[in-house]
Amino acid sequence: MTDIFTLENKIKDMIDDLKGLCQTNGLSNQASEEVIITSVFLYKFLNDKFMANLKTFAEEIDMPIEDILKNENDELDAFYDTYNQDVAFKYEDTIEALINRVGEDDFYKLFDDALERISNYEENEAFNIETSDGTKKALFTRITENVESSKRNNFAKSVFGIISQDKFDFSPAFRNNFDFYSTIFEYLIKDYNVASGVYAEYFTPQAISSIIAKILVNMTPVEDKMYEVYDPSAGSGSLVLHLANELGEGSFGDRAIVYTQDISSKSTRFLRLNLMLNGLTNSLDNIIEGDTLLTPAHYNTPHEPSSGVKQFDYITSNPPFKMDFSATRNEIEKTWQDTDRFFAGIPNVPNKKKESMAIYLCFIQHILWSLKENGKAAIVVPTGFITAQSGIEKKVRQKIVDNHWLKGVISMPSNIFANTGTNVSVLFIDKSNQDGKITLIDASKLGEKVKDGKNQRTVLTPVEVKKIEDTFINQEVIDDFSVNVTYDEIKEKNYSLSAGQYFEIKIEYVELTQEEFNEKMATYTANLEKYFANSNTIQNEIINELKKVKYE
Repeated sequence: MTDIFTLENKIKDMIDDLKGLCQTNGLSNQASEEVIITSVFLYKFLNDKFMANLKTFAEEIDMPIEDILKNENDELDAFYDTYNQDVAFKYEDTIEALINRVGEDDFYKLFDDALERISNYEENEAFNIETSDGTKKALFTRITENVESSKRNNFAKSVFGIISQDKFDFSPAFRNNFDFYSTIFEYLIKDYNVASGVYAEYFTPQAISSIIAKILVNMTPVEDKMYEVYDPSAGSGSLVLHLANELGEGSFGDRAIVYTQDISSKSTRFLRLNLMLNGLTNSLDNIIEGDTLLTPAHYNTPHEPSSGVKQFDYITSNPPFKMDFSATRNEIEKTWQDTDRFFAGIPNVPNKKKESMAIYLCFIQHILWSLKENGKAAIVVPTGFITAQSGIEKKVRQKIVDNHWLKGVISMPSNIFANTGTNVSVLFIDKSNQDGKITLIDASKLGEKVKDGKNQRTVLTPVEVKKIEDTFINQEVIDDFSVNVTYDEIKEKNYSLSAGQYFEIKIEYVELTQEEFNEKMATYTANLEKYFANSNTIQNEIINELKKVKYE
């Protein structure tokens, strides 16, 4: 059996080789590079899954693969019917079939044709990305069209040299769990998931995603049923997929059906890939590309309440904090003015261009609006939100507290995200926590500083992650770290959600003997006399120097 670490390294080597190939062909730092890298990675993954299933089928009917491919007695047709592939795939599209034609002058066309064919299979319609206006984006594009025409054939041949079965086979990976795929996925997109585009595309650190998932699922016992989970600013899906994994499987299969929306085409492609790696293909129809604030895709569904609002059991979100959405701000307000969706208001366009709009405040309100009556949510917010004493921030906190929807807050260490210096906290909502305690944690002093490219970020150790999770779940009180409070206490503190404001102030009292007291007082007196003497000396020196200054 292939050692898991060896397999992981081989997959990472393949990714590095593909990036090197793109660099050689002048594609580095271009939008087309990440499309090529992720497309080839997914093609290799699906190919190896197809071939692994074909091998299993051959063993089941005790027939060599070569004879099955002849299809003399419809064996190949039976295989296609028996094995319901995650993505419809045919032998003619495989690496094994195409590599035999690698010497042909138009090999690059054969490769692009295969990708296009896979995208167009009727069974694969669900794998296309839907946009909020109803249009569809294909699973694959003709990737060699991004390469200079004279180099396309050599480029395609080089791709097959990198992904051939002789290099490595994904098959052993299919037996692995979410942690394996999340690590590989993070490595795959690490050079592309940066602050760019319409929204800032920050990859939520694995530790933060893990903490959020663990706490949300442990708020109440998980039942043997399907849960609808949602992320309205999903990015590449770290938060919502950690939650789906934590919910686990029931007697009927996966407990989570995932719904997402994100305005970024790139992030939505990443999320689709992430879902496919983790076997959540039944949720791909619910992955929407579009502007959540203006046109929420999961709205006006017939089976929901009369309001038309699609509501969810769990919601996670790491929304953009500082983003100019002035182009749509007034339209959002006009479109939703007759609803209570943005009850606290929408941030105004700032007078100065350098000032940013607090777009995350719209997402918090949208999440509260989209959460079921007993639903739970976790939202990453700027730490300033939890103490602001005016404006939309204060109104949102008041709504959460006055309605008894709060479960707790965790203030994270600074630089927990490598590409933003904004201090963040995680706000936990539980609409069923009507009489329960609220746990506030100050984890700002935890973590280790590490270099991440040109940036420095803070990384939580496994021990620290477990401390945060256990403290919150068990509602433990730890000096200068965590505290349990009530809704009334929060109101008395003017709706502040900062743990530090509720910590008990302790004054250490040390009893001294008469001799110890006299000794301390003598030391204080001697030190003061010394400081006064130094002060007089400096004062005389300054006066003498001033006397030397003459007018010329």
